[in-house]
Amino acid sequence: MSKTRKILIGGFLGYLLLTVLAFALVPSAPRNEEFSPDDEFALHSWVNLPGTLDINKAVLYLVLSGLLTCISMVYIANRMQARPNRVQTAVEVLYSLMRDNITRGNMDDRMARKWFPFIGTLFLFIWFNNLLGFLPLPTGHETVNILGLDIPAFTIYAATANVSVPLVLALVVFVSYTTEGLRAKGLVGYLKSLIPAGVHGFMAGFIFVLEIMSNLMRILSLSVRLFANMLAGHMIILFMSGGLAVILGFAGIGVALLPIGLVLYLFEVGLVATLQAFIFATLSAIYLGGAVAEHH
Repeated sequence: MSKTRKILIGGFLGYLLLTVLAFALVPSAPRNEEFSPDDEFALHSWVNLPGTLDINKAVLYLVLSGLLTCISMVYIANRMQARPNRVQTAVEVLYSLMRDNITRGNMDDRMARKWFPFIGTLFLFIWFNNLLGFLPLPTGHETVNILGLDIPAFTIYAATANVSVPLVLALVVFVSYTTEGLRAKGLVGYLKSLIPAGVHGFMAGFIFVLEIMSNLMRILSLSVRLFANMLAGHMIILFMSGGLAVILGFAGIGVALLPIGLVLYLFEVGLVATLQAFIFATLSAIYLGGAVAEHH
């Protein structure tokens, strides 16, 4: 038997033993009626400003994502080398993905040159938002006393798990491709382009209404897809990493589900965070390219 297999078998048996001991030795407690998973996503105001412009943890995450988007790209751009190191190689692969696959793959070269900065920035901004959402930061409403200091509890939270952030980004995309379509074809030409060639009469009017509704639904599809996936991912991680044990008052469940929570956490960080940014940016490029296309 190989050493790796021995380690895996030993780890699995240790996990089973720990789970059995947790179920057998740790007494159960009454159901926790006070703990609510929704509290992890509540936005408590840190600085009260006039109107609805309060500063909270969502604002912090957006500022951090914006700074990371700008600083990381400027820093790397100023240190490009003829013989790239690993960091530069990774950035060039990411750059190629944004330029060739996302942007050029969905619009002509003229449009790609014009809109690549927007699409690339959109991808990076959402990507950094999503990745930050899986880093524990001291943004919790509750505090923990450490050496006499009240430190905010470390929590994971994503600004994109708040529907207002993806909705604003989707509105920016909607205004962008609508404006581009109107500039390229004029009002009448753009409205006519919504109807497929060869459709006339009553059916043309019916299709036109459907296309108008479809364009408006793009706002919802873009925003809800990003919001729902990030929120669901965080909720599942919360439940699997101890939330369910707290609600039920049974520590054994927390021990049993913790490895599943870890696997889901790695899956969300490694795939979902990047995939959702890729989908949002790709759909935005498709809508921009379709707005100026000659045929429906």
